Amino acid sequence: MIQILIADDHTIVRRGLLQILKDGFPDAVIDEVADAESIVKNIHKKNYDVIISDLSMPGRSGLEVLPQIKSINADIPILILSIHHEDHYAVRVLKAGASGYMSKDLAPEELVLAVKRVLQGKKYITESVAEKLSTYYEKEKTFNSHQLLSDREFSVLQFIASGKSITEIAESMLLSVTTVSTYRSRILSKLNLKNNAELIMFALENNIISQS
Repeated sequence: MIQILIADDHTIVRRGLLQILKDGFPDAVIDEVADAESIVKNIHKKNYDVIISDLSMPGRSGLEVLPQIKSINADIPILILSIHHEDHYAVRVLKAGASGYMSKDLAPEELVLAVKRVLQGKKYITESVAEKLSTYYEKEKTFNSHQLLSDREFSVLQFIASGKSITEIAESMLLSVTTVSTYRSRILSKLNLKNNAELIMFALENNIISQS
């Protein structure tokens, strides 16, 4: 019997994922949680065969909790789902220990395929991600400056570039305003930028956020 844990802060998304997985794995036992801390609590209590986690959740992101999950159970496969462009997160999550990275706009059948693949001990990556991984590991000259950022700094960069205020970011990430301001200062320093306007331009030029 397959045991699956779904982590997403949106109830309607969890229910959709639940239905897709029930159709693909009728005998599976599927649990739901809404944040990263609950993932950690659950895997201490139960041995899951696979975890399917949203990338962006309140508090710690799915990316940030990956190392802790792996420290508790190094063998558990983790699929990360996201609305964000795979160019900027796929390599990060795979390096952190995930078994796959999927866009939320893929067909339901693709999720089932991805779960079957990681249950076999394989990685689930698209052709474009495979190409990017190859480039990343083989050609140092492809290095992008945003790769200097930690995972949390990269998340803060996305929030700022999307027009969120420091206070809004702090509330969303369950951090203090002072902490978020510190992250912002580090981002500006690492990217050699001066202000939020330049951060937004950087994000647009590097396709970190959409221009639409």
